[in-house]
Amino acid sequence: MRPGAAPVPHRRRRQLGPTPRYDVIPRWGLRDYIDPNAAAPPAPPRGGPPATVVRLALVTAAAILAFAALVHVLRYVLLIVNRTTLLNPLLAGAALWIGVLASVLAIFAVIGCALVLINWLIARRVAVYTHHLVTEPRPTWALWVGCLVPVVNLFWAPVYVIEMATIEGVYTRLRKPVIVWWVLWVLSTVVSIWALATSFTNDAQGIADNTVTMTLAYLLGLAAAVSLARVYLGFERKPVERPAHRWVVVPADQRETPESGAAVEREGQEPAA
Repeated sequence: MRPGAAPVPHRRRRQLGPTPRYDVIPRWGLRDYIDPNAAAPPAPPRGGPPATVVRLALVTAAAILAFAALVHVLRYVLLIVNRTTLLNPLLAGAALWIGVLASVLAIFAVIGCALVLINWLIARRVAVYTHHLVTEPRPTWALWVGCLVPVVNLFWAPVYVIEMATIEGVYTRLRKPVIVWWVLWVLSTVVSIWALATSFTNDAQGIADNTVTMTLAYLLGLAAAVSLARVYLGFERKPVERPAHRWVVVPADQRETPESGAAVEREGQEPAA
């Protein structure tokens, strides 16, 4: 019986040459064609107060709160001296009215700083949500009410800040500053309410106790303002358009492997595709 066709001869694999390497990075496929007539993507809306205005408001509020605390410390010292020595009427009157003036300035400074920062918060939230192609979930009036109404702002204002930090991807870095500011703000508000409630006393010991409480309230307000400045600077370190995480180019290992051969191109020659 006639046998079938002869088996197909197996072709021997061709001997491979050395692994090619390049002295420079090949450039094919790395060039993107950009149409000069193409419209640029719309930039996120930027509004709100300038950074210099926000910093000035924070520094002014902190300085006035420190001044008010110092005035009340000096007033307490005069109260101690007055227990054994009669004070000059001019000195006593000056201490009284300077304390009142410091308290009024502190109230206006805190209110002005709050208005500036609320405007910054609203504008920053709009820019952040627009950049991420998400609609702002909070209406503007809700942001104003949640940040301005006393006691209510102790709960809602930090929530608005945390929401913004979360969508920006920086909450992990800002968690501690935000919590510290929140705690100091709550303590400052509680002590301030207590100082205001005990400010109508007329006896000497009650006035001295209220002076100590007012001093503590101003010091806590100063600490809250400084911690709030840290939160603000934490946000301003990263512009809205820049991603929270950056890719870093790591140099490749330059050691030659045994199977690496000569360069494909000559020295200084443009790589070919």
